[in-house]
Amino acid sequence: MSVLKNLQYTKDHEWLKVEDNKAYIGITDYAQKSLGSIVYVELPEVEEEFSKGEVFGVVESVKAASDIYIPVSGKVVESNEDTVDDPSLINNAPYDNWLICVELQDEGELDGLMSAEEYEEFISKEE
Repeated sequence: MSVLKNLQYTKDHEWLKVEDNKAYIGITDYAQKSLGSIVYVELPEVEEEFSKGEVFGVVESVKAASDIYIPVSGKVVESNEDTVDDPSLINNAPYDNWLICVELQDEGELDGLMSAEEYEEFISKEE
């Protein structure tokens, strides 16, 4: 199970990469392995706004459908259409294939996220 040190994580198995005032959001290696072969991705439109904790998309696999929750409030500035066109990209490289990029509304919300070390400890208890 891969966990990258330069990212932040949620208990819902999303990762965030923050660059300036933007956050790239995807699902973790743990999440994609738990789901199995991903066959469908639904993402929001650019300009949509979400509050922390809201569902912003859906990932479906051969096993199950799973909602994806936004870990920070923000406005979508980019949706990764490559993952919609080829959902297997997430299975092949979950940390290279983000789902959405949002403009952060409240950087203080980042404080509630887990570091790589905290996330590794968290998933070790779930296995």
